Amino acid sequence: MDVNELFWQASIKDIKKGYLDEATHFTCLLCGEKIEQGIIYPHEGVLYEAEKFMQHHITAVHQSVFHYLNGLNKKMTGLTDHQSHILRLFYEGKTDQEIKEELEIGSATTIRHHRFTLKEKERQAKTFLAMMELLKEQDQKEDSFVPIHKTATMVDDRYNITISEEQQLLEKYFPNDIGKELVRFPKREKHKIVILRALTKLFDEAKQYSEKELNAMIQPMYEDYVQIRRSLIEYGFIDRKEDGSAYWVKK
Repeated sequence: MDVNELFWQASIKDIKKGYLDEATHFTCLLCGEKIEQGIIYPHEGVLYEAEKFMQHHITAVHQSVFHYLNGLNKKMTGLTDHQSHILRLFYEGKTDQEIKEELEIGSATTIRHHRFTLKEKERQAKTFLAMMELLKEQDQKEDSFVPIHKTATMVDDRYNITISEEQQLLEKYFPNDIGKELVRFPKREKHKIVILRALTKLFDEAKQYSEKELNAMIQPMYEDYVQIRRSLIEYGFIDRKEDGSAYWVKK
């Protein structure tokens, strides 16, 4: 299971921690980094037990779980850019007066109104989560939707696809299995995203690829490898350096 699926299937408790305890190792829900249990990890003169080292990893790489979540696409958080900014300042312990001065807006009363608005969103979210849990309990046979990758550049109805629909499309476009010949690159957005998601899983998330290496992986599957490469970037599956010298899977 890739890190995107792990993230969306994790409990709120585990998402708050930022990692999963998977018996033999800890897995970072934010990037997929794995820390083997039962090992002492030295770092800059300090010895860490596995779980402490995972916590150190989250701080060193992601700053905090809060900062990572707050930086997700607004379609994922339901927050405007302005709300995300204010929420981060709240998290960092800024007073209403300090936030007012930093943002140079309104008054301390305006900031308190933002606090109230965010509390209201929290109550709404709790109610909605409870209803969704009850819905799942009511209909356990419901076909699950494919998790949306956290780095999606735009989230809309194109991502409205179930797991069974995805499987049917993959069999259609990859009749000889994923990684073999792609019969064609579809024009329909929903179909296109299914193909790009499947192709992304063929790449090593821990590796940076040169453009030549990336092309060499794509070309045996589809002749117009440039179109595929551009689409992987456009839809937020792959990122690259500005000069095109390195490509990697976005997490």
